[in-house]
Amino acid sequence: MKFFATEILSDFISLFYPRYCLACNSGLAKGEETVCTACMLELPRTDYHINPENALYRRLQGRVPLEFATAFVLFRKRGKVQRLLHHLKYNNHPEIGETLGRVYGEDLRQHYFGERIDTIIPVPLHASRKKRRGYNQSAEFGKGLSASLEKPCQEDVLIRITKTETQTKKTRLMRWQNVKEVFHVARPEELVQKNVLLVDDVITTGATIEACVQMMLQAGCKSVSIASIAYTDEGK
Repeated sequence: MKFFATEILSDFISLFYPRYCLACNSGLAKGEETVCTACMLELPRTDYHINPENALYRRLQGRVPLEFATAFVLFRKRGKVQRLLHHLKYNNHPEIGETLGRVYGEDLRQHYFGERIDTIIPVPLHASRKKRRGYNQSAEFGKGLSASLEKPCQEDVLIRITKTETQTKKTRLMRWQNVKEVFHVARPEELVQKNVLLVDDVITTGATIEACVQMMLQAGCKSVSIASIAYTDEGK
């Protein structure tokens, strides 16, 4: 009886406060959350998790030692991925990160990626930026992955100690110089001999990832792998 009462209340609320897909602005059907089924199916998935020698792995290869590197979707300007990421980062929609993490986490789980990692570490935001935004978008993605892969997401292990300028429109060298000394491992005991999955929202040149990986390897972790929501394969 309580279940049916809840359903009726939910339907009643939806009449006055309809929920919309954050990718296409169409109304969400019953049972859909955040992104409608049609948009979820239309997202440009990379399938990098079934191709070890993928474009992202090749971009980072030789710069830092990695077990694997993967991304859920390809970033395309003026597309649905860009719209979702904009909502995630700037319009107070952390649920986008968690939703995409859960979906991609299921893909990874079906290919036994959960057995290859011990913990999930998000690329950190500076404390002032996180306070202003209210959350770390990479950590929200990590929480979704954590729920599907059944591995902990630890947001307080790797921290950003220096506030950097935005990476937008910077060259690869400028991006590296911008982040090379801004990260710190606050709890190294959590990384010793661990297989770590480092997660980010968008990867372009990989400068931020490279800086984070180096710090975690110095702290004693056994291996590092990478997963992001999106990858800008043009490297721009």
